[in-house]
Amino acid sequence: MKNGLVIPLFVLFFSASCQKRTVKPQNPPMPSNPTSQITDKNKTYTYLALGDSYTIGESVSVSDRYPNLIVSELKKENITVTDTIIARTGWTTQNLKTAISNANIDNNKYDIVSLLIGVNNQYQGRSLSEYKVQFKELLETAVKFAKDNKSKVFVISIPDYGYTPSSESNQVEISKEIDSFNAANKNITDSMGIKYFNITPISRGGLKQPELVANDGLHPSGIQYKKWVELMLNDIKQIITK
Repeated sequence: MKNGLVIPLFVLFFSASCQKRTVKPQNPPMPSNPTSQITDKNKTYTYLALGDSYTIGESVSVSDRYPNLIVSELKKENITVTDTIIARTGWTTQNLKTAISNANIDNNKYDIVSLLIGVNNQYQGRSLSEYKVQFKELLETAVKFAKDNKSKVFVISIPDYGYTPSSESNQVEISKEIDSFNAANKNITDSMGIKYFNITPISRGGLKQPELVANDGLHPSGIQYKKWVELMLNDIKQIITK
């Protein structure tokens, strides 16, 4: 709206007689959402998720798997991603290694790669020393898949199934062992300079918050997976677009 301001005539004459000054333009405002500005809207990013029952989403719908939730949330940010999942219920680190070998995946292909593996090593009573060796090998393989760029890889901690109705009676022992396996995978991940997401505390709400557990009484529900994605999403956006 215009101000009702009257300018005296002599002021106008004075202004006209003065030498014109060059006004330096101000810097343009920063975009409110930098990520959306730097993302190539015409590019389709590729995502490879490696894991076991937690990655394949045992007892939840396909849309509630955490890799699929990541894809759908990124789509809301105008980031188009296609996902490939190599995972199956019951897989140990060795099973995953074998499956990757059999899949004949091309190296240097994916824009982002995730790894979540180990619960079945613990459940089957396999040694922690074996897990450390095989987990590191899998993480090195993940880096190769991510175009040899470790900044494009992230690891997710093992959930604690001791906090589910099916395993509540052995919760203390299970939690202790899960902590040991997670300490091992985090140490390896950190030593390689790779992003690590600790979702285990979320899984430990399963007994007080039954909605976090799937109908099978053992695996995470879609609600829990959404909480994982909420924890990870901002960092994943940076990982995939940088």
